[in-house]
Amino acid sequence: MNSDQAPPRGDDAVASGSADGPIPLVRPHGRRSLLRAALAGTAVLGGGLAVGAYPAEAEPLPRTTRSTPAATPTRPDTPEKALKELSKGNRRWRTFHQQHPHEDGTTRKALTTGQHPFALILGCIDSRVPPELTFDQGLGDLMTVRSAGEVLDEAVLGSVAYGVLELDIPLVMVLGHQSCGAVKAAVQADSTGEKLPAHIQYVADQIRPAIDHHVEGDARVAATIDANVRLVRSKLAAEPDLAAKVKAGKVAIVGARYDLTTQRVHLLK
Repeated sequence: MNSDQAPPRGDDAVASGSADGPIPLVRPHGRRSLLRAALAGTAVLGGGLAVGAYPAEAEPLPRTTRSTPAATPTRPDTPEKALKELSKGNRRWRTFHQQHPHEDGTTRKALTTGQHPFALILGCIDSRVPPELTFDQGLGDLMTVRSAGEVLDEAVLGSVAYGVLELDIPLVMVLGHQSCGAVKAAVQADSTGEKLPAHIQYVADQIRPAIDHHVEGDARVAATIDANVRLVRSKLAAEPDLAAKVKAGKVAIVGARYDLTTQRVHLLK
């Protein structure tokens, strides 16, 4: 994963840069907890949060296409460790060194009694961007919440809150992606005044505030993809329950973009 490349680019352009850069973390403020019951699997939490720079690229890994039982996998318990694990997994994915971890019988049996995911990915419904594959993670590793254009509604907010407040997940990543159809539709409807069918209009309405009118064409779509991620991230950070966890250093909320052309995940500032 590397940091965001500043200037807006065409929707089919490839972002440059290979080194991991600084990660700004959202730190607001907050309140209580919800839903303690059925699915809860309490996780270990790390201490305060002080991420100044993103971890460097992971070391080369042996190529493998089959899941092997991990001895005793250590769950990343801080935002820093969770980001590092996602970075390593994305590197495996884009270099075709996937490990397909945590799929063995022992893991499956252990997961019948609880779950301890280390990151929550709020991503788009696009079939080309499944988080478990793009980050090379396995059963019980990620909690994924997906909606067109990462749009928030009460169900999505409740799902994110459950992961953070009840499962103590230390990292929330809002993950947009290159060539997002929901963003393209919102940009086009905004330009033409076209009314979109049924509930698709709701999605476009939620994305509209993020539309960047300073650029045109593909550059507008690309810029809006990033701006929409930042907008959703800021909305999550403003939720009192989540803000309290951020302020305490127990969770980080970050934004990122997945490039289809390179399979690389870029963190957004």
